Amino acid sequence: MKPTPAGWPRLSSAVFYDSAAEAIPWLCEAFGFEVQMRVDGDDGSVVHSQLTFGEALIMVSECGGGERSERFGIPLRSPKGVGGANTQSLMVYVDDAAAHCERARAAGATIVYEPKIEDYGPEYWADKSYGVLDLGGHLWWFVERIRG
Repeated sequence: MKPTPAGWPRLSSAVFYDSAAEAIPWLCEAFGFEVQMRVDGDDGSVVHSQLTFGEALIMVSECGGGERSERFGIPLRSPKGVGGANTQSLMVYVDDAAAHCERARAAGATIVYEPKIEDYGPEYWADKSYGVLDLGGHLWWFVERIRG
């Protein structure tokens, strides 16, 4: 494989919110992301943004009210726009899952799975993880490697 462009991981995810302008500072406060880049449209909406967490990168932008995206030709919605359904979750490794959970909780995140060690046996690994919904209803897993 060819190397990725400088500063880009091999895989990143785009996450859509009803208000990306509201979501971006919340993701920074609750989860510890940092804004790498933000492009605002003439109407004040977020056209594109890049948030980093260590070497991880997500792109955050607007749903556009559920109308068809000019770029993709399909409606873009947050989980809140479809009754809370999620078709994917995002997983991020952190240094301390319990402390990270408390940070998210303090910012108003909905914890759906309290920090717990999942041990997959001595030939595999053990992780402490928790599950959380962000303000748009996206499911995130924050994981701390315990063994392996």
